[in-house]
Order: sequence, then C-alpha cells, then structure tokens
Amino acid sequence: MARIDWLILVAYLASTLVLGLWLARRNRDEDDYFVAGRRLSGWLAGASMAATTFSIDTPLYVAGIVGTRGLAANWEWWGFGLAHVAMAVVFAPLWRRSGVLTDAAFTELRYGGAAAAWLRGIKAFLLALPVNCIGIGYAFLAMRKVVGALGIVSDQPVPAAGGVSDTLLLLIIVAALVLAYTVAGGLWAVVITDFIQLILALLGAAAVAWAAVHAAGGMGPLLEQLEALGRPELLSIVPWRWEDNGFNWIGGAGISVSTFLAYLTVQWWSFRRSDGGGEFIQRMLATRNEQEARLAGWVFLVVNYLVRSWLWVLVALAALVLLPDQADWELSYPTLAVQFLPPVVLGLVVVSLVAAFMSTVSTSVNWGASYLTHDLYQRFLRPNASQRELLLVGQLMSVILLVLGVITALISDSIGTVFRLVIAIGTGPGVVLVLRWFWWRINAAAELAAMLCGFVVGLLTSVVPLLQIADYGQRLMVTTGLTALVWLTVMLLTPPESPDVLERFVQTVRPPGPGWDQWRRRWDVQAAETLSTLLARFLFSSGILFGALLGSGAFLLHQQVIGWMGLVVAAISLLMLRRTGRAVTLV
Repeated sequence: MARIDWLILVAYLASTLVLGLWLARRNRDEDDYFVAGRRLSGWLAGASMAATTFSIDTPLYVAGIVGTRGLAANWEWWGFGLAHVAMAVVFAPLWRRSGVLTDAAFTELRYGGAAAAWLRGIKAFLLALPVNCIGIGYAFLAMRKVVGALGIVSDQPVPAAGGVSDTLLLLIIVAALVLAYTVAGGLWAVVITDFIQLILALLGAAAVAWAAVHAAGGMGPLLEQLEALGRPELLSIVPWRWEDNGFNWIGGAGISVSTFLAYLTVQWWSFRRSDGGGEFIQRMLATRNEQEARLAGWVFLVVNYLVRSWLWVLVALAALVLLPDQADWELSYPTLAVQFLPPVVLGLVVVSLVAAFMSTVSTSVNWGASYLTHDLYQRFLRPNASQRELLLVGQLMSVILLVLGVITALISDSIGTVFRLVIAIGTGPGVVLVLRWFWWRINAAAELAAMLCGFVVGLLTSVVPLLQIADYGQRLMVTTGLTALVWLTVMLLTPPESPDVLERFVQTVRPPGPGWDQWRRRWDVQAAETLSTLLARFLFSSGILFGALLGSGAFLLHQQVIGWMGLVVAAISLLMLRRTGRAVTLV
C-alpha cells in the first residue's frame, strides 16, 4: 500500500470514531442503546442488516468456495434466501408487534413459568457467548488473513509491544477502535455507520470486480478461459448438467445430492435463524412500525442477494484465470486488489473491507451485549437496576465480547470451516421457532429441548472423530431428525402453556393460522393477516428473489436460456404478489 492509501484508511477510521462519539448523545436509556429508541426507518434498518452480513469475511468466503467447488457452491448461502424471504414477508410484522427488546426476551412473552425463564437465560447465554463469539472471531479471522495478504503485517513480534506479533497488535488496535464507537454510541452508532460502511463496501466490491474482469480481458474472454480449464462446475449455477448421455451430476462441485437437497429443503428452516435471526430481529424491533419492519427485510434481500452476489462471484471467477497457482482461494480477493488496483483506488477498497469488518463486529458486540445485559443481568441479577446502570453494564459486556472474539480468531484458519460449524451447531431448533408463531401447543420445554439438542448433536457430529459425519447434507439431516425426535417427545410429555400466557401472546401479536383459532375465538381477537395470505406472499416473493438472482447471473455468464427463464419467473411472481396485495386490501 502506498502512503496515500494509508492516509485514506486513517482518515476513515478517525471519522468513524468521531461519528460514533457524536451519536452517543442519543442514548438515554436501554431502548435507545439496544433498539435505537424504536425510531429506525425501514431503509436504514435494512441497509444496516445488509452491512452486517457484508463482512470482510464474506467476499473471502465466496472466493474460497467458488475456487474449490465452483459456482454451485454458493447454494450453501443462497439457500438461506428462503428463510430471509420468510423473515421479510411473514415474520417482520409479527416481531414488530411483539414489542420485545431481544428475541430471548420474546420467550417470556410466548411462554410462562420456570421453563420460560430457563429458556430465556440459556438462549441468551448461548447466543451471546459461544455462538456470537464464533461470529466475531469469524470476522477477525478474515481480517487477519486480509491484512496478511495486503502485506500490512508479517506475523512477526514487535519488540516495542512486548514481543506481541504485529498481527495481534493490529487486531487489538482495530478492536479498540470498534469498541470506542460501539460502546459509546450503541445501536444508533452501529446503524448510522453501517449505512456509510455499506456504501463503501459496495463501491469497493465493484472496483475489485471491474479490475479483475478487465485484467482477464473482459467477460467473453474470461468465460472462454474458464471453459478451457476443464472444470464444468466453475460456470454451472446448479451442480448438475444435461448432456448428450442425459442427466450428469458434477462431481467436481464437491456437493453430494444429499447436501444440495439439504440446502434447499432442510437448512433454511431448520437453522436457528428460521424466523429472523438475532441481529436481524434487533433491527426489525428497532423500526417505527410493522410496515417499516417489512421494508427493512426487502432492502436486505435486494442488497444481500441481488446486488452483491455477482460482484463477489466475478472476482472469484477471474481469480481462477489470473491466479492459477493460488494456494488459498480465500486470499484471492485481496491478492487481486493489490495486483490490479492503482493507489487511491486500492486505499478505498481497503477502507471498504475494513468498513465491512467493522459493521459486522460492531453489530455482533451490541447485539450480544443486549442479551447479557437485558436477558441475564437485568432479568436474573438486578431486576430493579437503573437505566444508567444498565447502560454501564452493556458497555462492559461489549468489551468482554470483543476480547473473546479476538481470542477465537487466533485459533482457526479456515473461514469456510468456521461457517459450516456455525450452521451445524445452530441446526435443529428452527422448526420449533417457526411453529411457535402458528401453533399454541408449542411450549417452552419443547423449544429448550430443540435448542440444546441441536447444539450438542451439531457439535458432536462436526468435531468428535468417532461421531463425525463427513457429508454436510447428511449431518444436517441427522441433526434435524434427532432434534425433532427429542423436542416432539418433550412437548408431548410436558403440559401446554397456561391460558393466561396464551391470552397475553394472542392479544399482543394477533397470530394467524388455524393453530390459534380456538384462542382467537375465545378472546375475540382478529388475526392481522390470514395464514394463506402469508404463504402466498412467501411463495411469490421467493419466486421474485430467486428468479432475479439466477436470471441476472445467467445473463452475466452468457447463459441466455436460464437468464430468460429466471426473468420470466421473477416477472410472473411479481405480478401475482401485487394481485395478492390488492386482494388483501379489498378484503
């Protein structure tokens, strides 16, 4: 990096710190600190959600899976689009009506008694510490790899810092900066800086994509060179092809039939984020109303899947041609940036990567601290704590979480491996999280059993040699099946929630579906929307998302037939969704 690039980076970091400290003036109580006073617009909340997932690790992750397994490997994360569609069109208004501060606190709105209290405490602990710290460490791991690839550090000891390696020293400096504006500014600082960071991250990704494709000779020559590599999985959107001899599964994609089926039919609804996901729920709870919460979901869908997907894929494909001897494909993204971007532009791209990193870490820190403060400290230790005390505890918890995240980053080397571990330990409870909105019989004991069983089985089948299941799809199916057996048994052996608890939930959320008919009639409550309407919205919205995603990508890859098919599916789905909206209005 040239001196001008360093100046750009330092200027950005300084301005972020100043902005965060200035926004600290908005924090008067716990609601301000953790849900921005519930005053976010849908556009701002959705942009923040997109920035959170646009971390420094994600372009590296995409480059890694495309380089090793081809284009179809993206279904590992594209499959979650179905869950995110459900989040936007089904669960966003439900969450906003609940009015809780965290999804852990929701458990004591939906359930009652000691079981609900245990569930809230255990969920807050697991999500805030092991799960969240893995996520923070995941981002720091990517940061460590990027700064190494950019030549900023060499992993050598620094005598002036007591022999600490320059890599660790840099992580500590960046962590301290993130802490400064996150601890002071709370969610307001996170969201406002997220918006700026998202713009920078998209511009940086576009710059790297343009430079990489240009260096490869343009899109046409790039595709020709990729075809000449003799790896059909590289340009295949799905892991199979129709050839003269019929249907042919592409072995080079490294995706078994069971794994691909798991991506589309199990992973998205079985994962612990099936009804939203912690930090996404936090953003939806922070919006002004139900309509803004739904808008936030759609902004996230468009940016996350339709805008940035193909920017990363283009870089990953170009790397296969431009860096044929690359050993670690995850590092091809920063390597291309260093080789093909001039000064100033390189500085802006480095800033975009740091911005993406900071948006993810600041969100995870604030979100995790909300569990430790609201759902553990206040709920079980200091119920009468003042707002000032809770703010101080939230700031202290933020520091602890970030320190643990840095430690996690130092004990792992593969971003893709960490990603799959996070999925594995979170698989299993998703179906219970969905059903609790639509069926009164789900109780706290069932959700607690599903969460604990999914965590244990997912961990054991991922890391214990004797129990490890190598095939990713089979692992997800086994975890989901065993977890379902456990939670169904527990639910049938334990009593349902009391009528008082169910009435409180029905009056607050007005849940749809036949699973609540008897209770809505009993208390004369009208569902906000019918279940059939929500299902239709989910189906047509999924058609819009995946039709546009695959269609735009296919045109980009000069696969015209698939491109037109995707465009037609998206257009028909949009028309049907608009008709569904008009029908609901007329009713």
